[in-house]
Amino acid sequence: GRAMPVSQADIDLAGRLADAAGAAIRPYFRAEHGLESKDDDSPVTLADKAAEAAMRRLIIAERPMDAIVGEEEEDREGSSGRTWVLDPIDGTRSFIAGRPIFGTLIALLEDGWPVLGIIDQPIIKERWLGVTGRETLFNGKPAHARTCRELSKALLATTSPALFTDGQLHAFEHVDAAVMSTVLGGDCYNYGLVASGHLDLVIEAGLKLHDFAALVPVVEGAGGRMCDWQGDPLHAGSDGEVIAAGDPARIEELIEALACRGH
Repeated sequence: GRAMPVSQADIDLAGRLADAAGAAIRPYFRAEHGLESKDDDSPVTLADKAAEAAMRRLIIAERPMDAIVGEEEEDREGSSGRTWVLDPIDGTRSFIAGRPIFGTLIALLEDGWPVLGIIDQPIIKERWLGVTGRETLFNGKPAHARTCRELSKALLATTSPALFTDGQLHAFEHVDAAVMSTVLGGDCYNYGLVASGHLDLVIEAGLKLHDFAALVPVVEGAGGRMCDWQGDPLHAGSDGEVIAAGDPARIEELIEALACRGH
């Protein structure tokens, strides 16, 4: 079916979802957050669960026909062709360490393609809003990615090299050797920093849909570009290998460097 454009009502709802998640998260930050390990050893806290539940309640009340994909609860089927993709705390390790560089991720997908995304940092009150066809806003003002003339001048970020397979790590090291500097940690926060012109590149792998869907409209609405390691645009079926570049002119060199996976 024809995609519905993103409406002001969609944008307002997404903002209220972020507000609700932040209100659920803040009481747990640097406080008793009830850390548990999931089956895959990834950390989850009471804050993750409370924030996702708060967002789901709002969506079910206001958009009962829309599907919901979250990190902590079962997927909810929908009939509208629209899916809300939620990651209540992207960067749980930063959250439990008391570092305010985690974020709540909220995406709206149309037929599997991200058309709206929010990265919200509820402690320092920073919010990036990206909507297809519009300028990305950072706390209500336009955000702009910066020009990067060559890889040797680029500032690169990744959350942790430990998240790469051997082949992916080999590929990443090619890029790491070519850039000016690499910063570690940061999860979704790095993509906001690309959109605001403070970082040039992010390279990651092993991401789930809820980790990357919201990032795409944010980075692209600021003039950057996101794709997988083959250069293809990101959607619900992507494999979790992700590149973000503030300057799309650097994408081709990145993909070339990442093709060197070694054996």
